[in-house]
Amino acid sequence: MREHNSLKFRLIIFLILLVPFSISFLPFSDKDEEVYARRRKEMVRRQLKMRDIADEKVLKAMETVPRHLFVSSRYQRSAYEDYPLPIDEGQTISQPYIVALMTQYLDLKRGEKVLEIGTGSGYQAAVLAHLTDNVYSIEIRENLAKNAAETLKNVTEIKETLDYNLVRIKWGDGYFGWEEHAPFDAIIVTCAANHVPPPLLDQLKEGGRLIIPVGSTLYFQTLTLIKKKNGKLETRHVLGVRFVPMTGEAQKKKR
Repeated sequence: MREHNSLKFRLIIFLILLVPFSISFLPFSDKDEEVYARRRKEMVRRQLKMRDIADEKVLKAMETVPRHLFVSSRYQRSAYEDYPLPIDEGQTISQPYIVALMTQYLDLKRGEKVLEIGTGSGYQAAVLAHLTDNVYSIEIRENLAKNAAETLKNVTEIKETLDYNLVRIKWGDGYFGWEEHAPFDAIIVTCAANHVPPPLLDQLKEGGRLIIPVGSTLYFQTLTLIKKKNGKLETRHVLGVRFVPMTGEAQKKKR
């Protein structure tokens, strides 16, 4: 009897010790949407406003888009932290600050047409959709393109206040742009290239803005802003970054 009681006691102690660890690893449920909303507000306050993100439209978009729905369930708890997260096929979703910074430099106005190169999970496209109804996005990986389109559709269905049905996604090589819908007021490239693809410059409208990470696709790049004025290109180097490389035609063009 003493041995039985001892085993019972040890089992109780084990369960008591186990509970805190189990709770800490439980995923958020649907009822915790308020938690995500608070985390988004905190993300905007600490990661964006306290840096150099001042465009109110961009801040509102970042506070609205449910970033946790654009990553797998295992990473949802980290969706609003200040770092990139992995998605399928070895790709990443950029840290919130970089998404906001690149979007801010595009200086989008309602009605303007924007092209994104590298759809990924669809998060950046969703952010852009809060600034204009004309969002076009190209993804070279077929599964990512299909999954992003499905994610945007699902988010629209479960979030009554959000509508991403107008985002157009194409499976293809973004190096060549989307000539059918050119010219574009703005182009955002979310993958690194060792040069700016000429077709993207050709498809940029007069007065348009293009932002792209340029440099070594193996190490680091410089986030570069290009504006087309009077047929000429004005270039500004923003900051050092590290993006996954652009694949397809870009890898064949060594400069």
